[in-house]
Amino acid sequence: MRPLVLLTLAFLATVAGAAETPIGSVKEVSGAAFIHSGGARRAAALAGPVFRDDTLETGANGALGVLFVDDSRLSLGPDTSLTIDEYVFTPAAKKGSFVSRLGRGTLLYVSGLIAKLSPQSAAIETPVGTVGIRGTKLLVVLEGVQP
Repeated sequence: MRPLVLLTLAFLATVAGAAETPIGSVKEVSGAAFIHSGGARRAAALAGPVFRDDTLETGANGALGVLFVDDSRLSLGPDTSLTIDEYVFTPAAKKGSFVSRLGRGTLLYVSGLIAKLSPQSAAIETPVGTVGIRGTKLLVVLEGVQP
């Protein structure tokens, strides 16, 4: 019975640790910029962690830049909201996925290794369609879309 308990605890610690591993960090912040993580809202700060399922948000005078562990880059302009729904990067297996949801605003995305290793696995969803990322730089602007 004791080995089973220890095995279960080791598994739970691994799962909890994986859920808390940052997928990127804040590289630039200006004006009002926030990160919603685990039900809490915090001001974005330089070098601050970014996690899967986080929502990045900027105010009317805000901007936010994020560098992900696969070297992809994301820049949010003023009055923007983006949720990171999926982020997996396993370079040894040459696999990865990145799916985010742009609710409003302006987004500049420069792809990293995920789009190169698994081009079919990177996408940005919007209320009006989905943009597949195939290893490129792209700008998405949503105007007149109500969240």
